[in-house]
This record gives sequence, C-alpha cells and structure tokens, in this order.
Amino acid sequence: MAFTDMRNWLLDESPASRNQARFGRIFRISLAFRGNALAMVGLVIVLALIAMAAFAPWIATHDPIAQDTYARLRPPSAANWMGTDELGRDIWSRVVFGARITLAIVILVAVLAAPAGLLIGAAAGYLGGWVDRVLMGITDIFLSMPKLILALALVAALGPGIENAILAIAVTSWPSYARIARAETLTFKNADFIAASRLQGASSLRIVIGHILPLCTSSMIVRVTLDMAGIILTAAGLGFIGLGAQPPLPEWGAMIARGRTFILDQWWVATMPGFAIIVVSLGFCFLGDGLRDVLDPKSGEKH
Repeated sequence: MAFTDMRNWLLDESPASRNQARFGRIFRISLAFRGNALAMVGLVIVLALIAMAAFAPWIATHDPIAQDTYARLRPPSAANWMGTDELGRDIWSRVVFGARITLAIVILVAVLAAPAGLLIGAAAGYLGGWVDRVLMGITDIFLSMPKLILALALVAALGPGIENAILAIAVTSWPSYARIARAETLTFKNADFIAASRLQGASSLRIVIGHILPLCTSSMIVRVTLDMAGIILTAAGLGFIGLGAQPPLPEWGAMIARGRTFILDQWWVATMPGFAIIVVSLGFCFLGDGLRDVLDPKSGEKH
C-alpha cells in the first residue's frame, strides 16, 4: 500500500510542491525509459563497460602486457577466452583493460567539449549581434572540416599520444554542441521569464548561467550520448594509424591495427577488439536514442 501511495504521489497531475513536481518528472522519465527495450539494452552495455573498466584487475585473467613467446597466436580456448596475439598476450585481458582507455577518452572528451560548446552557443544565441556572428563564424569553420581529418591534423601537429588524441577529438567535437545550444537559446531568449529576470536587474551572465544553460541541458545530454559512439570510432581510428594510445597500452584501435596482418589465418587477433568497439558503440547509440525519446519535450505526448 505504501508503494501505491508513493506512486500516486509521484504521478499526481497537480503537485503540491516543487520537490513533488521534480521527483514526479524523474519518475515519469524512468518509466518511459524502462519501456524502451533498445534503450535498456544500451544502458546494460554502457553499465557493463563501466563495470569492466572499474574492475578490470579482477575480471582480466592475465596481465594485459605480459608476453609469452610460447603462446603466440593461440585460438580462443578455456585458457585464453579470446585467444592470444602475435606476442602471446591474452586478448581478453587486453580488451578488458582497453575498456578503461575507451571510457577515459569518452568521459574526458565530453567534459572538455560539451561545456565549452554549451557556453559558446548560449552566449552567441543570447547576446546576438557581432558576438553571435563571430562565434558562429568560428563554429562554422570547424564544422566545415571533417572531424577525423581535423583530428588527424591536430594529433600530427601535437604528436602521437592518448593525451593529444583526447585534446584533438575535443577540439573537433565542441562546434556541434555550440550549434545546438544556440538554437535552443533562440527559442526562449525572448520568453517572459527571461524578461522578468532582466527587469529584476539580472546581468546577462547570470541569465545565461542561471536560466539558459539549465534549459539546454536535456538536449545536450542526448547529443553527448549519441556522439560517444563517434568519439570511440575516432579514437580507434587514431589508434589504428598509430597516433592514439601508444604501445604497450591495450587500446582497441591499435589492437586491430596489429591484428590486420593475421586477419586471414588468426582472425581473432583483430576481430575481438573490433567486436568490442561495435558493441560499445551500439550501446551508446541505443542509450542516446532512448534518452532522446524521454527527454525531448516534443515526444512527451507519446509517453
């Protein structure tokens, strides 16, 4: 009975307090999200990636960088679940520890690119005039160049390494967030609550940070989640050509590059990390689609 009362309280169409309205919205979003099968599959995959990265030392069966010349290119077996590579290293253990690198790249790129793009886009949309023209002009310059090509150029200039790869991917990712934030800002910059804030003496900075940025958060979360698959593929591409994480780090793209030599006879060397990239990318795509369905106000009537 207590659970039923709590559910009715959360689903009340006329909340009596701000907290009731806030918790009720979260509860409705969770119900809608749970009803999306693909979104739940994506959530499970992402949570599995996080768990794999967090508990890698306990999940891995071998040292990911330990070499064994007597165990070179062994096929998948009970001793080596995904086989071994040309240096006798256990591929399963390298894939597990590679999850840490992949998750670190995704999180750091999101932390660097999303806030920068959100702030630039909101400032351009709210202030308008020459500020909008200058900021969006710079944004259009970055958008006019393919992400992977620009990332390759930046990493080639900065030098190979995982830190430079993360910086290059972040530099190529922020323009799309800026465009979204600007479009969102233009939809409500002339709203009554913004005008009321101006009449109360609120500065432009306070309005942007206190009112506009929170309203852009939902669409930004969806966009970041959907972009994570592209971030993973870009990082893998940089690792594949030797500009990302450097040996002996178990980065999935670099593992594919080393395994392509044996693809015909020892298919597992390149296939296993490639399969990991595909599964994780699909997981983020499914999760992003689910979040878009439940967080997009235009789709609220469907739920």
